[in-house]
Amino acid sequence: MAVTQPSDGLAYPLKPVRLGIDTHQELVVYLRRNSHVCRSEGFTSSSRVQIRVGERWILATLSIIDNDQLLQPGEMGLSESAWKKLDPPPGSEAQVRHADPVLSLSHLRHKVYGHRLNQEQTQAIIDDIVAGRYSDVHLSSFVTACAGNSLDQDEIIALTTAMLKSGRKLDWGHQRVVDKHCVGGLAGNRTTPIVVAIVTACGGIMPKTSSRAITSPAGTADTMATMAPVNLDLKTLRKVVTEHGGCLAWGGSVNLSPADDVLIRVERMLDLDSEGQMVASVLSKKAAAGSHHVLIDIPIGPTAKVRSEEAADLLSRHLIETGKALGLDVKVVRTDGTQPVGRGIGPALEAKDLLAVLRNQPEAPQDLRERALFLAAELLEMAGLCEPGKGLQKATETLDSGAALKKFIAICDAQGGFTEPNMAPYQYNWQATKSGRITGIDNRQLSQLAKLAGAPEDPTAGVTLEVKLNTSIKPGQLLLTLHADSPGELQYAVDFLEAHPQMIEIS
Repeated sequence: MAVTQPSDGLAYPLKPVRLGIDTHQELVVYLRRNSHVCRSEGFTSSSRVQIRVGERWILATLSIIDNDQLLQPGEMGLSESAWKKLDPPPGSEAQVRHADPVLSLSHLRHKVYGHRLNQEQTQAIIDDIVAGRYSDVHLSSFVTACAGNSLDQDEIIALTTAMLKSGRKLDWGHQRVVDKHCVGGLAGNRTTPIVVAIVTACGGIMPKTSSRAITSPAGTADTMATMAPVNLDLKTLRKVVTEHGGCLAWGGSVNLSPADDVLIRVERMLDLDSEGQMVASVLSKKAAAGSHHVLIDIPIGPTAKVRSEEAADLLSRHLIETGKALGLDVKVVRTDGTQPVGRGIGPALEAKDLLAVLRNQPEAPQDLRERALFLAAELLEMAGLCEPGKGLQKATETLDSGAALKKFIAICDAQGGFTEPNMAPYQYNWQATKSGRITGIDNRQLSQLAKLAGAPEDPTAGVTLEVKLNTSIKPGQLLLTLHADSPGELQYAVDFLEAHPQMIEIS
């Protein structure tokens, strides 16, 4: 909803009707083509309009309907997202009028034609995005115009600063608040909950707010949601961090860099996660959460998001320089991105992996354990919680003693209660048809396979990978298991798997 009162002007009273149409987060209003409003105002489909009920108002995209049975004369239909945002009282009347011109669209066109954006122009765009003045078409144009390498270092800093200013900024009263982020592109790799548990068990402060998945089959918030509530209000988040040193929450629930959540929704639809916007997304959220020291994990591999050392060099420079501009101490580490980490790919399956590590179970994936310990060790040293060079020892002792598990459960309970992740009701086992050695595992295709099975929308859907690179296999040996919530989704994923058997290469 916009933050200022719309300008006065001619408006037409209509009765709002909840049509129950899911338009995701886009606000949509529906009018009959023969309504007096459409005729007098010259409204057409895709027009941007202001709708007001009392003091509450929204900007929405108009859709025209020709089926007179859906709406009666004098009625206005609202999509689910528009209805929830406007929240009209029973019996109320809504007024609809043309939306005021969005002046920052001239800056967007400036960028579309290949010109640079300065801080003032970028701030105007972000302010309008947060205020809801951009339709999905405008948002898609902005995301696309900033994709690839079209943002230089100054533009990335401007975008990050604008996104940070668009919401609230937390302050914990400490100078050693830490956070971590993985740039992604590596299936599985759900180290964050383990790292938060270890660092906070050692006395560190780590208010971890995470995004949901953009192009992957699970984000940290998606995985955590299978074990504990993540949609925390600000009061609850502050209480959890104050009492336990950290949290594992969804950042969108506490208005931290709110523009980021809008852009992520569009990036997800476009299947884009561009470098400049990723830097702005990550660091604006870290700064907004009150962090001072940030560890960035960049996995490098042929099918990871970052495929070469040269690409990692460029991304590292952007992250470090942007961090400096925001007053953040950013450290970048490079890790192996040649194959998935852990066994599970998908929210609940990744949750089971990280719980096995925290519980020190013999069957816990050792690669996930070792990577989490490495990252936790780096953060412990950055936070001054141990002597230089002693981070790995301290992290290992904290995990092995059960202190990390105890802290993790305490954080989950404080956020609303811990629950064991569920399992999907339908599975399909894919077995090797020949003997040989695993010489390649395609991260991207495995992630796509998990998404086709239903992840992350279906939390229990995904893939369990049963092999690693360079392991020897025999005919009939299990390579992976598909998990789905319905037979149709399972078959959809099986069809893709059978069409792409090379996602696991056997030589």
